Amino acid sequence: MNATDTSDELGPLARQEQPDRSKAMRDAQGAAAHVRILPYEPRYAPDFKRLNAEWIEKDFVLEAADLKMLDHPEEYVLQRGGRILFAEYHGQMVGTCALLRMDAHTLELAKMAVSSSVQGLGIGQRLAQAALDTARAMGARRVYLESNTCLVAAIRLYHKLGFRRTV
Repeated sequence: MNATDTSDELGPLARQEQPDRSKAMRDAQGAAAHVRILPYEPRYAPDFKRLNAEWIEKDFVLEAADLKMLDHPEEYVLQRGGRILFAEYHGQMVGTCALLRMDAHTLELAKMAVSSSVQGLGIGQRLAQAALDTARAMGARRVYLESNTCLVAAIRLYHKLGFRRTV
């Protein structure tokens, strides 16, 4: 059965879920209003590592290459012309992402993480949009990212923001 099928056997389920979906959207919009996007400060370095280690270790293995950047964000991101952003929600750092300078006009969106405790509230979208706005302000003509196909929600967000698969 495809997603556009409106047969009776799915009707009651779809009607029951609709109010919950609307409430979830209202909750996400309300949550997004309480999110502050902040630039990197040295005191946030542990949050950069914590947030990324949380998602990487959930589905993958934290590798030496990851640890180089996560343990030394100033050296591996900032000193090379990149930026790191954070999402603060109710006084807690709950999200982060990095923009890595690849060349004069190209940035990579990397190390994007949102704490599992606040996923679904629109914080990832706010953070990614702020990263794209920052990339434009930095003179980027191209922003790319690499992701794993098992990260379905992340890929859905990236497509929503205009990213397209290039192979």
